[in-house]
Amino acid sequence: MSGLDETGKALQKVARGMGIVLAGTVISMFLTFLSRAIIARYFDRYQYGSFTLTMTILSIAMTVALMGLQSGLPREISRYLKERREEVPTLVTTGLTIAIAAAIVMTGVTIYLAPHIAPLLNDRYLDRTLPLAAPALPFMVTTMLLVAVSRGHGRVRENLYYRNILPPLLFLVILVGGLLAGLGFTFVFLAYVTAQLLSAGIATIGMIRQGLLPRRPRFSGRLARELFLFSLPLLFTGILDYVMGWTDSLMLGYYFNPDIVGLYNGAAPIARLLPLFLNSMGFLYMPIATAFFTSGDIKGMDKLYKTTARWVFLLTFPVFMFVFVFPESAIGLFFGSKYLEASTALRILSTGFIFSVIMGLNGMSLIAIGEPHANLIGNVFAATANILLNFFLIPVYGIEGAAVATATSYITANLFRGWWLYRKTRIHPFGTNNIKQLSVGIAMVLVLVYLNITPSSIWVTFGILAVLSLLYFSAVIVLKSIEPEDIELLRAIEKKTGLNLDFLINFLEKFV
Repeated sequence: MSGLDETGKALQKVARGMGIVLAGTVISMFLTFLSRAIIARYFDRYQYGSFTLTMTILSIAMTVALMGLQSGLPREISRYLKERREEVPTLVTTGLTIAIAAAIVMTGVTIYLAPHIAPLLNDRYLDRTLPLAAPALPFMVTTMLLVAVSRGHGRVRENLYYRNILPPLLFLVILVGGLLAGLGFTFVFLAYVTAQLLSAGIATIGMIRQGLLPRRPRFSGRLARELFLFSLPLLFTGILDYVMGWTDSLMLGYYFNPDIVGLYNGAAPIARLLPLFLNSMGFLYMPIATAFFTSGDIKGMDKLYKTTARWVFLLTFPVFMFVFVFPESAIGLFFGSKYLEASTALRILSTGFIFSVIMGLNGMSLIAIGEPHANLIGNVFAATANILLNFFLIPVYGIEGAAVATATSYITANLFRGWWLYRKTRIHPFGTNNIKQLSVGIAMVLVLVYLNITPSSIWVTFGILAVLSLLYFSAVIVLKSIEPEDIELLRAIEKKTGLNLDFLINFLEKFV
């Protein structure tokens, strides 16, 4: 079978999986956004900032407890299924045991440090909210690892049910119920812990019934060492990812107060929507890319990389236009008028995140080729730049300085990862058709910013965006940036969803 056929089949698998993962990610982000919007509107900006700081610290603690296993375990399961299938159950329970034990330790550490962290971040709530939220850690880690196990088996539904839908839905329901009952700010964190506990319990039962989780746990010291040594660089990479993503909020709290943190987080969550399609595509990308690499098919992996990068940018660009060209509309829609001062910060942040989208799945590709330490090195450079820039820029420029620091760190990390991946495999995202799509997008955004259009309402904004998106997609088609693999992706989507895409496929085939 030819390399093109193999790549086409891989792309179809990614497309089928992406549909489920994308649906789950959209639902998860919507529910999370809704919860954040309710908290932001129901409480004052200071309390919303305090909630953000609590969740930030909790996320850092979770990253430490996971020890990189959320990425390392799927890769090892995928490898063991081919080489030593009989050891997979022991591998799974060994990984879970390590991570849950670490999560219990991190729960204690977080509670102990809470009174010391609160004055450091000028937050009068943290010494109460952190001890309330910390018990969620073991349940969060359990859910993450169970999803990682299903990912190693090439499954995506568990991610949809147990990670994307259950935790945010349960949190939203419990939160709204409590607020309607008149409960106060501290209840928000009790609701979060309860949601995580229920989610982890349901996920554990479901995974056992599906045969993905052994009924009798088995622990292996040898496998624990293997997992730990492979995942250790991923642990530090994960920590540094959070340094890049959340140092801005922590340092804004240090230099100012949670009110400014709350203002900044009227922009940051919106900008983080931009990698939505990238992350959805990436869920199944890594095991497939690993299969290409281990079989020596670098050409197939390169084609997979370029095609996924092209589709991710194509799908993301309309969202980027919305948040970059009309930042006031985006913030007003989600968080209300009291956060409009963060519009400039949103533009800056969106620049950093769209660069990640343009560069494609370089971090996952490095894991697939057995080079996880490269992600670590890139994140060291980026996190260092982030901390230094935040240190110099926040006292002078406030939230705009924090946005510059974060955007720069993401650009730095992606440049390093892209360079390392190219150095090792000659794989890069800049195919001819990728460049065509990117050039049209950049030109369109520059023109729109120059024209400085100010819509009179959110509905006018959506109308303008619809026209602009249609113009963009038309330009992409006219420039003949469609490839045979794109048609294969559409056929896979048609087959999976039952939609009749014959007209679109026949039309696009004329421009291949």
